[in-house]
Amino acid sequence: MTSKLTNGVTAGRLSSAALNANFTDLHAPYDGHEARVAADRCYFCHDAPCMTACPTSIDIPLFIRQIATGTPEAAARTILEQNILGGMCARVCPTETLCEEVCVREVAEGKPVEIGRLQRYATDTLMQKNAHPFVRAASTGKTVAVVGAGPAGLACAHRLAMLGHDVVIFEARAKSGGLNEFGIAAYKSTEDFAQREVDWLLRIGGIEVRHGQRLGQEITLQGLREDFDAVFLGMGLAGVNALRLDGADKDGIRPAVEFIADLRQADDLAKLPIGRRVVVVGGGMTAIDAGVQAKLLGAEEVTIVYRRGKDAMAASEFEQDLAAQKGVRIIHNAAPVGVEGNGSLTAVRFAYTETVDRKLVTLDEGFTLAADQLFEAIGQSLAGVPEDLDVLGGKILVSETGLTSVKGVWAGGDCATGGDDLTVTAVAEGRDAAMDIHATLMGAAG
Repeated sequence: MTSKLTNGVTAGRLSSAALNANFTDLHAPYDGHEARVAADRCYFCHDAPCMTACPTSIDIPLFIRQIATGTPEAAARTILEQNILGGMCARVCPTETLCEEVCVREVAEGKPVEIGRLQRYATDTLMQKNAHPFVRAASTGKTVAVVGAGPAGLACAHRLAMLGHDVVIFEARAKSGGLNEFGIAAYKSTEDFAQREVDWLLRIGGIEVRHGQRLGQEITLQGLREDFDAVFLGMGLAGVNALRLDGADKDGIRPAVEFIADLRQADDLAKLPIGRRVVVVGGGMTAIDAGVQAKLLGAEEVTIVYRRGKDAMAASEFEQDLAAQKGVRIIHNAAPVGVEGNGSLTAVRFAYTETVDRKLVTLDEGFTLAADQLFEAIGQSLAGVPEDLDVLGGKILVSETGLTSVKGVWAGGDCATGGDDLTVTAVAEGRDAAMDIHATLMGAAG
């Protein structure tokens, strides 16, 4: 039985059985035999290009050799020494544009070693044994505040705790995980894996998490600097860029990140409303995740519209192909210019675009798409920057080791300059900042 909400936006378009089938694992996990067969394809390159392409510099040939020789737990430790969120990264990392793209097998044969699935096999094997491979060092007596329990904050906190520091994580939401919990397509991380990974990570000890603590409200940077020996900012990008169109306040228009978060937190997908005709504006991973999941929820027509060409899309070619396979249409070189409807959305107007001398030019010709739901996926921004922190391009300016313009304050992940907005990059930045914080604190202690 469906429950109509407004203008064609309805819950229960598909049965619970159909929804469960649609939102199963995107890539089925390897069993032990499959993993060893896949591992045997690796050439174990001495100067492996896959390792260079990994933002966290995991020794990929080593961990694959460990799988091939029947020691997946050792392989997991090799992974987790560099990337403590290796389990999630194995699920969501765009391996097709990183390690697997440069795999010698890919270059020679067009079929890489499936590094991501092998990484998942190793880390899942270890986690299923309820084991934590690291032990805390003796207490240093130093305390560090970490703002944000997302990938950067968790990676930073774990490394600091492992080195003997006491860490308090301040998280604005009611649950930890950040992007991994709220911002990734549900078919990429099933069975509540994000929370299980957080719980496993915290077993290192020495980390306290306080939820409902937002920087600038319940806590301040000045207060944290006074109460702790160092501060790491990893709060991500909480602000959402909105379409500046007349009538953009109509019912049926909302940020794609809100839709994805609602879906990830839904106890029953059959109760989640979706339109009959859905339009997504944007060209990144969020746009693809929103479009594909709208289709999987039962939307009849889903169209992603991006203002530039296919090659300019931030979403990988694999993700674009996945959308097409799921029945999502992608239109390039078009930008929204208006919305129609009396109270509720009925259509979105677009103008064609072209790039002239690297500048986007809007043409007079255009088209209209019927729509009862529009998801905005045109980027996010920093919700607020504490005073005294230098900013570049809307993000906190940091050094190579994550140090900000304020003494004793580091930053990493999406809120900081330095890398692309990927989970694996955020982990690397959190880890590296932790090492610099440790060196600074212990140097000060000496």
